[in-house]
Amino acid sequence: MSGPGPADTAVVSRPVAVEMTGIDKRFPGVVANQGVHLSVAAGSVHALLGENGAGKSTLSNILSGLYRPDAGSIALDGKLVLFDSPREALAAGVGMVHQHFRLVPSFTVAENIALGDAHGARLPLRRRSLDASVAALGERFGLPVDPSAKVWQLSVGEQQRVELLKVLARDARYLILDEPTAVLTPQEAQDLFATLRTMVNGGRTVIFISHKLDEVMAVSDRVTVLRGGRNAGTVNTADTSPRELARLMVGRDVVFSGARRAAASPRTMDADVVLRVEGLCADDDRRRRGVNDVSFDVRRGEIVGVAGVSGNGQRELAETLCGMRAAAEGTVSVDGIALRSGRVVEAMAAGIRHVPEDRLHTGLAPGLTIEQNSVLTSYRERPASTFGVMHRQHQRELAAALIERFEVKTPSTTTRVSLLSGGNVQKVLLAREFAAAPRVLVAASPTRGLDVGAISAVRYRLAEAADAGVAIVLV
Repeated sequence: MSGPGPADTAVVSRPVAVEMTGIDKRFPGVVANQGVHLSVAAGSVHALLGENGAGKSTLSNILSGLYRPDAGSIALDGKLVLFDSPREALAAGVGMVHQHFRLVPSFTVAENIALGDAHGARLPLRRRSLDASVAALGERFGLPVDPSAKVWQLSVGEQQRVELLKVLARDARYLILDEPTAVLTPQEAQDLFATLRTMVNGGRTVIFISHKLDEVMAVSDRVTVLRGGRNAGTVNTADTSPRELARLMVGRDVVFSGARRAAASPRTMDADVVLRVEGLCADDDRRRRGVNDVSFDVRRGEIVGVAGVSGNGQRELAETLCGMRAAAEGTVSVDGIALRSGRVVEAMAAGIRHVPEDRLHTGLAPGLTIEQNSVLTSYRERPASTFGVMHRQHQRELAAALIERFEVKTPSTTTRVSLLSGGNVQKVLLAREFAAAPRVLVAASPTRGLDVGAISAVRYRLAEAADAGVAIVLV
């Protein structure tokens, strides 16, 4: 399984750029990595696969200096290294783009890219020159951004570009990309792949973490699969298939079904409209028109898709529907009743539930436990509370039920959300919103960061909710 094939001879014959041997890492109640080995050839794209919670991000955080291993060794180009911080790793040429971004929201794009640059810190910050250099860097790598925009004003997809540019600006030789395409459109992902190929052709080495098997097949040279914190196998991409990779990930054969949900019947199409949007206009965070004269209906049992390149109004539309953003013009109605603009509680009372694209900061409170997050949108009501007194037993039972139903990998219901893997964070958010029995569900990239099995489960839940009469807006 791990031996080189004929198509991979060129990759195998290259010197080893990154060698991680016998890596162990434990957290309270969790064994994240156990005896993991990773060998990455210089000038190649090496994919790292595994289910949610398999230990991929932990292994990458060790290589990038965020964690120290409990056991094992790391070598770069044959030289043993041990990093005490990400700064040390970056100085050695290791740069990581994390699944959950490390950006300062109140700073501009250019300021975030300059932040922590030891060379730039010795000089006065020349804003015009800095903006020009960031714009040129974005153009060079096909990652366009507005250097003067504040990060909090950007969509998640645009923030992803900033994270990539931060690493590229440091001229990192070993790049770790944790779910880099999770918030990108297919065209944006293809552009990123072209950028990756340009980088490896220039001598860089890339570790690419993804759950999207077709992307792994398209961009990588070799693949290492983790399962339960251990190595499940390493294969040459040219010698494997998505079905074989999925089997290595989950430990059994996975059935790839091409079945689609049946189109709405004429009876359903003629049923009453649940969500009606008329002439909706809303400004983005830079006070530019983000949504302009949008109108549509969503009927009972319908799934209406919203598509587009990141930054073209999808986030503003979703937030306006859910009362998080005030509309400049137009109305949003549920069951024929117009909602007051910018009132989250009123939207929730009308049955609107939201799965935002930024799950860790908008959707959940990372410093709170799974129990506390499970009632974050229902704590005002029975049975979560009575006259303002919270019922801990209800929290515990609800969290346990959601964990079981959505197969969240966690030591207990009292684990803080910040300690979960990205995919399990998403499962907690989805479980809470589905449990609220919504009339309308606005879901923005609900399968972002999920493994192949979890993606199938989420699609099933969406179809199940629609069959039960929920009106769904799927971004």
